[in-house]
Amino acid sequence: MTNIPINADRLWASLMEMAKIGATKKGGNCRLTLTDLDKQGRDLFVRWCEEAGCAVSVDGIGNIFARRPGRDNAKAPVMMGSHLDTQPTGGRFDGVLGVLAGLEAIRTLNDHDVETEAPVEVACWTNEEGSRFSPAMMGSGVFTGVFEADDIKARTDIDGLVFGEELERIGYAGDQTPGKHPVGAYFELHIEQGPILEAEEKTIGIVTAAQGQRWHEITVTGQESHAGPTPMPRRRDALVTASKIVQEMNRIGHHHAPHACATVGSMLVSPNSRNVIPGSVFLTTDLRHPVDETLSEMDATLKTFCAAIAEQDRVTIDIVDFWYFPPTPFEDACVEAVREGAKAAGYEHMDIVSGAGHDAVYLADVAPTGMIFIPCEDGISHNEIENATPADCAAGCQVLLHAVLERAEQPG
Repeated sequence: MTNIPINADRLWASLMEMAKIGATKKGGNCRLTLTDLDKQGRDLFVRWCEEAGCAVSVDGIGNIFARRPGRDNAKAPVMMGSHLDTQPTGGRFDGVLGVLAGLEAIRTLNDHDVETEAPVEVACWTNEEGSRFSPAMMGSGVFTGVFEADDIKARTDIDGLVFGEELERIGYAGDQTPGKHPVGAYFELHIEQGPILEAEEKTIGIVTAAQGQRWHEITVTGQESHAGPTPMPRRRDALVTASKIVQEMNRIGHHHAPHACATVGSMLVSPNSRNVIPGSVFLTTDLRHPVDETLSEMDATLKTFCAAIAEQDRVTIDIVDFWYFPPTPFEDACVEAVREGAKAAGYEHMDIVSGAGHDAVYLADVAPTGMIFIPCEDGISHNEIENATPADCAAGCQVLLHAVLERAEQPG
């Protein structure tokens, strides 16, 4: 039963139909969280789920759950899922593949009149990307108790629009209490978002764990002054100091190679005038490593550097620990179910650690969890040219179905 073939053409057609919502000129997608385009994507997904005979429910943070009943509906469902929101210049596969592959798995079970012991569900999590509203992985974070719902609902975007009000506006503030929805096991299919599978010529990545992450918000405060009359030795240039932090972040990443990543992804300079010495700079940092001890060492190195450079440059540096989650191993039995699925289908596969955060990281705190990666062209993601082949998408969905069926038939 676990080798039932999914409908590869139908999966691809669904991906391409969803990609029309928020399509960009370069072939990507822009469906920012809780925008009208996000609502359109959600509406289409819900309609498809209902057409597949699923019962759809929505919780108070906007997470959507579509359930296909089993023989024993008292059992906690085996869940698949990911997200439909994108980056501003995002691709057609990041997140959406996991959602629509879950739907295709359910459609395939319908096609072959398969009745599972436990119910099977597909979930669409709210605001995984963290682009319009920060931090990332809000929906799954509230669901698993990492974030408080009221705190998340109060968050605002760059225009001052409030998350909770936008959720109500698009009609996806559901009645279900987040986290009260049972989960027997969770599987997430995703593009790798990196170059390893493609370079190794492997179709399936068996994700054993996800890297830990530490995000900071740093504000450097110097003194604004005229760019002409102010001598170089007397300057307290916040941008010069910020540039040193950027260089130190890069050094930290290289020092802990090959598994470390260190990124400054955003910088705001004030007053941002060509003939004024910058008095303030706000920047964000992102540290990642699969070993928590090393991640903590990277964090401490950055903070020690900032303290020293603040004194040297006669500026103040304020560091806020914005977001942290530790390296997350996935459950052995779920990892093995993915591995057996790849073997059964005859796909070349390898173990891999996720360099990105995913909703599966938070779900792993409340349920046995596994992840599946497929290659993406040149390892590029969070980009309009992000690409995956129909064959690889189908392969990932086939392995997903195998893993879900294996788990849904377990006794107890």
